[in-house]
Amino acid sequence: MSVEKIDTLVVGAGQAGIAMSEHLTSNGVPHLVLERKRIAERWRSERWDSLVANGPAWHDRFPNMEFKCDPDAFPGKESVADYFVAYAEMIKAPVRTGVEVKRAHRTKGGAGFQIETSDSLIEADRIVAATGPFQKPVFPNIIPDDARIPQIHSNAYHNPAQLPDGAVLVIGSGASGVQIADELQRSGRKAYLSVGPHHRPPRSYRGRDYCWWLGVLGKWDIQAMEPGLEHIAISVSGAYGGYSVDFRRLAEQGITLVGMTAAYQDGILRFASDLAKNIAEGDANYLSVLEGADAFAERHGLDLPEEQEAHMLAPDPDCLTNPILEMDLAQEGIAAIIWATGYTVDYSWLEVDTFDDNGRPRHTRGVSEEPGIYFLGLPWLSRRGSSFIWGVWHDARFIADQIAIQRSYLNYHNKVQARSQKPSSR
Repeated sequence: MSVEKIDTLVVGAGQAGIAMSEHLTSNGVPHLVLERKRIAERWRSERWDSLVANGPAWHDRFPNMEFKCDPDAFPGKESVADYFVAYAEMIKAPVRTGVEVKRAHRTKGGAGFQIETSDSLIEADRIVAATGPFQKPVFPNIIPDDARIPQIHSNAYHNPAQLPDGAVLVIGSGASGVQIADELQRSGRKAYLSVGPHHRPPRSYRGRDYCWWLGVLGKWDIQAMEPGLEHIAISVSGAYGGYSVDFRRLAEQGITLVGMTAAYQDGILRFASDLAKNIAEGDANYLSVLEGADAFAERHGLDLPEEQEAHMLAPDPDCLTNPILEMDLAQEGIAAIIWATGYTVDYSWLEVDTFDDNGRPRHTRGVSEEPGIYFLGLPWLSRRGSSFIWGVWHDARFIADQIAIQRSYLNYHNKVQARSQKPSSR
């Protein structure tokens, strides 16, 4: 079998892979981008039908191309996928679709890597793993498969019509869980939402989107997550034109809130007694953003309309003051459970020594401990904004620069070696 050789192989053609290709091209680095399905496939087939971007079009994009919509709108998932296809065409990214990477390992006795794909063998000097953070759905081991109730992850949910008739329990209070529970309730379903620890920034405040406020307040550029906040979900929504997530108002709307899902036995699901605590901590986070915004506006003399009413919290609903601690699923008519519990990484294909005991890569700003291996698209790769569309683009620029620097050192070595081997003219 013939072996294809390339300088740098990028695995994944989502937002990370396309951004990486742009910056590698700018640095003159020969490369190839492999994608097992289509460009930005997860946006198309592993998200629900009505999903929109959680940030406005003016913010959640690459610097060199705008969305073809109102800058303050929230593009739908198909528009986002189309955006990356168009961007790849604009930069002439060398993307090869329908090719899955099966295995990659260091070449024996060499400095590069051998990559086995569904199509051929490839040898590369470097590999950029640009598969992002949403690789393997997390299914907590709480409700057994033989519980006789349909369970799916949010990546398999598309719309209310796919679910059996009856009530639905959504587990997870991040953006996905909140938006799915909201959609189910609006469709006429009885919806329950299991709420864990979360942050809930205001969608808009004093005429500016929260993305803008987090930018001017320096929140996007925080370089390390505060200890203990590793599993804090961000509850924000661009659906229905965008709105601030307020769990009390979701309850007023008809969604029944419960605490974190804790245990299951014989048809009975038990919840932790942490609902009030989780809501209160989310409120504190929300109010802290408002206070920071007010202080910034005053300090800089910004003429922005005040919103005193935004500081006022709605009354506690009954499900908060009298929390449900256990539920008979059959008695409550629960017909399906949706786990909006996030994802974990899966680098089982990458056989190199740069992972911790939990399979997470060891790296510094995407540069791994294994020479020649790079990671892109992960949360907190270099800062809080790393896993967002615009953040990936800036991280990709840094990694491409590091690759270019390493190539320049090797090129110098090769030139010196060539000169030393050149026959003397004497």
